[in-house]
Amino acid sequence: MRDPLRAPLDGKIMTDTNEKVDYSSTLYLPQTEFPMRAGLPQKEPEMAKKWKDMGLYKKLRASAAGREKFVLHDGPPYANGNIHIGHALNKVLKDVITRSFQMRGFDSNYVPGWDCHGLPIEWKIEEAYRAKGKDKNEVPINEFRKECREFAQGWINTQSEEFRRLGIEGDFDNPYTTMAFHSESRIAGELLKLAMSGQLYRGSKPIMWSVVERTALAEAEVEYHEVESDTIWVKFPVRVSDGAISVQPGSPEIERHLERTAQLMGPVSPDLFRASVVIWTTTPWTIPGNRAISYSSRIEYGLYEVTEAVNDFGPQPGEKLIFAKRLAEDCATKAKVIFKLIRDVTGMELGAITCAHPLADMGYTFDVPLLDGDHVTDDAGTGFVHTAPSHGREDFEAWMHHARELEARGISSKIPFTVGDDGFYTDEAPGFGPSAEGGAARVMDDNGKKGDANKRVIEALIAANNLFARGRIKHDYPHSWRSKKPIIFRNTPQWFVYMDKDLGDGSTLRTRALSAIDDTRFVPAAGQNRLRAMIEQRPDWVLSRQRAWGVPICVFADAAGNVLQDEEVNKRILEAFEKEGADAWFAEGAKERFLGNAHDAEKWLMVTDILDVWFDSGCTHTFTLEDRPDLKWPADVYLEGSDQHRGWFHSSLLESCATRGRAPYNAVVTHGFTMAEDGRKMSKSLGNQVFPQDVMNQSGADILRLWVMNTDYWEDQRLGKTIIQTNIDAYRKIRNTVRWMLGTLAHDTGEEIAYADLPELEKLMLHRLAELDQLVRTGYDEFDFKRIVRSLTDFANVELSAFYFDIRKDALYCDAPSSHKRRSALFVIRKLFDCLVLWFAPMMPFTTEEAWLSRDPNAVSVHLEQFPQIPADWSNKALAEKWNKVRTVRRAVTGALEIERKDKRIGSSLEAAPVVHIADPELLAAIEDLDFAEICITSGISVVAGDGPAEAFRLDDGTKVAVEPKPAVGTKCARSWRITSDVGSDPDYPDVSARDAAALRELAARH
Repeated sequence: MRDPLRAPLDGKIMTDTNEKVDYSSTLYLPQTEFPMRAGLPQKEPEMAKKWKDMGLYKKLRASAAGREKFVLHDGPPYANGNIHIGHALNKVLKDVITRSFQMRGFDSNYVPGWDCHGLPIEWKIEEAYRAKGKDKNEVPINEFRKECREFAQGWINTQSEEFRRLGIEGDFDNPYTTMAFHSESRIAGELLKLAMSGQLYRGSKPIMWSVVERTALAEAEVEYHEVESDTIWVKFPVRVSDGAISVQPGSPEIERHLERTAQLMGPVSPDLFRASVVIWTTTPWTIPGNRAISYSSRIEYGLYEVTEAVNDFGPQPGEKLIFAKRLAEDCATKAKVIFKLIRDVTGMELGAITCAHPLADMGYTFDVPLLDGDHVTDDAGTGFVHTAPSHGREDFEAWMHHARELEARGISSKIPFTVGDDGFYTDEAPGFGPSAEGGAARVMDDNGKKGDANKRVIEALIAANNLFARGRIKHDYPHSWRSKKPIIFRNTPQWFVYMDKDLGDGSTLRTRALSAIDDTRFVPAAGQNRLRAMIEQRPDWVLSRQRAWGVPICVFADAAGNVLQDEEVNKRILEAFEKEGADAWFAEGAKERFLGNAHDAEKWLMVTDILDVWFDSGCTHTFTLEDRPDLKWPADVYLEGSDQHRGWFHSSLLESCATRGRAPYNAVVTHGFTMAEDGRKMSKSLGNQVFPQDVMNQSGADILRLWVMNTDYWEDQRLGKTIIQTNIDAYRKIRNTVRWMLGTLAHDTGEEIAYADLPELEKLMLHRLAELDQLVRTGYDEFDFKRIVRSLTDFANVELSAFYFDIRKDALYCDAPSSHKRRSALFVIRKLFDCLVLWFAPMMPFTTEEAWLSRDPNAVSVHLEQFPQIPADWSNKALAEKWNKVRTVRRAVTGALEIERKDKRIGSSLEAAPVVHIADPELLAAIEDLDFAEICITSGISVVAGDGPAEAFRLDDGTKVAVEPKPAVGTKCARSWRITSDVGSDPDYPDVSARDAAALRELAARH
């Protein structure tokens, strides 16, 4: 199709009645090379390469020099595999945020980062070793660390390209990595700050331990899966004890002991000394670690006697047992016995008694006290909690809470180490450790399989006649999210940071963190309460891991755990790490090198534990935000998945509050997780995974990005073939709108039209741009991308394509070059194009770049532009209210004509000239000065005040408009297809209307 501005035209177009003239070359029809079919899978990689080759990132930084900084600090993914859909969601959100602020007048620099230390990478190298039959422990540690470093770097390179393919723009040539020498030095420096301020200490607590991986785990490294476990009810015989001696019921000393107990704890009835307290547990292997029984003074307990028993083993008639009254019958059913309640048992009585360990005959001869604990409930079990302080957080806390009281009663508060790091019992578990017959029992083996510990403990309880009942139960149990194997809780010496120690200013790490949470903006707001609850409840921070790859806990400690505090030693360590990396700690002669001559090497032990990888990532704010001049501290935003409330958000908060007194961020934004289309979790076994690489290769990155923008990303979202297709369809509508504007703007001369001179319809479109400008800017500020994309998409589809463009096509295609209406429409479409493409640019960078360069091939990049500045006088609410009324009447007309088309009485709306009856004075006034036929796209229209005939068409909403469809009268113009009475009025152009004849004459004169 020829451009009419270039097509030679004769002064006249002469025809005879049998000749039809092709007027298409005289129309301003859309012309563009911007294709309807996007071809994104082919175009996007070319564009990404172009951006890389042209140094777009550097151009962005140069263009933003001197502006206020906006910094989104990147939470580091692990460098250990191809990116998945969660990475894509995360990085697209970050990219949209940084681009949107860059295009609104900020220097919004995105620096990608990677977590390189810890188990995810070390585990991969160990897997390769095992496949080759190699033993990690036989390889020099720094050689092993070198392999870990190389592995991580390889995946950084791969993921960088995959992120760029997504359209992510950032400093990929200079990212931050936790394994960079400078990073390792800064991480070590943060640790040493804690050591020097007295916040770091060596302690012993039950922690989550992976036998398979031989390391402590943080909560963020654990996931829960259903397992079936042994469950047992165990009898703890009540006995008389004053700490110095233990006597059995009936002893001559019983009365004297009861008297002493009454003085110390309160009165105790002698009948309790012939009873047993029964506990319930799903971890029989922890019984050797038992040191107490917890009860609750809020629960009602009773003393029960067995009256009948089905089995001739286990509890028998005459036995007396203590249970929570609410749970007694259920427990009796489990053991197949019948109970009789003898009397109630008070909490005071329970606190005054002690029990014998159920395996006392095997060497567990200590007293087992009863401790009042808030964590005890009567929802399940027996109302008593077996308390093994070596194997549970609540057990440990209950034990330590009563430590001074226990010592006063002559009960040692020492916590045993009953299970080693390999899952075998130690010598502190008599009868089950290395000296036991058959060797040590094992809780779990190297493959995460259940060992023989449960079996041997249960057999010992049966032999001691202290097993009340047994069974099996399915329940959720913690697993390592890397090895996918169960973990155990075991007491080990580790390095901790105090949560509740006074830091010298009256604050503690906990109070600082809670205060910082109050000062932080959370999106969505619920994230604040979630993080607050975690900080309020968390124990001291465990920093140590027993691994090889990472930043070491580079301190020296004496046998008692006291840390060497010497700034000169610290200086030597940090200088070495800066030049050589953390490998310097493991190099030969490192101890002597760092200690120097001022300290006794025999006294000071070199700690070889590795820092928890969450401490590494929690320190990233130091060597990125603080150390890079192109960034700033604190960050404006941290954005990650909602699981990072217990991960990166959490560790960054604690580290920064411990060393700087506040959070390293001003706002925290969280997103949910991507589920399959049916709402189930994506998994390889279900075959329902969606890979970003596949979506990009089949449909394009902009389709994936549009899906992210269309989701309620704050919640879990879904993705699958149908959802992808829905976004493809939405994308096509947006693209076709942009394509039509580009084609129409091929005829644009760039003329500026004064706002006051514009027709009302054009002013209405500019008003809508003013409204959308506020919505878009607010949406980007609030990270509410769905609202933006939905509003812009609806505007493009409903208000532009189906309304404004539809109305103005006649003027744009057919009017003369000098037509004010046509020139005004071109001016407004130019503004519409600029606004829509620029507003969409952060979301769909490839498509908007293609469109922008199609409009202006001499432009560098749409991403170097700023959002348009909307003049204040474009906002015209009065006009918008008037046109709401106009569109109400128009809907009635189009509704009536749609029925005419459906019944084939007309082919198009141009064949109609309806009569419109309006009984509403306000609606009538709204259209009285408008060319309403043009607005309704009819060849004619009559507007009459009044209700109209009963048979006329009316909308169901009660609008006082009635429409009588009538055929247009006249002749069809061969050029515009309107039916008018003035076709042939110009003898030079006998088959067109007067308007079209004038346009043809003006076109001919110009050529």
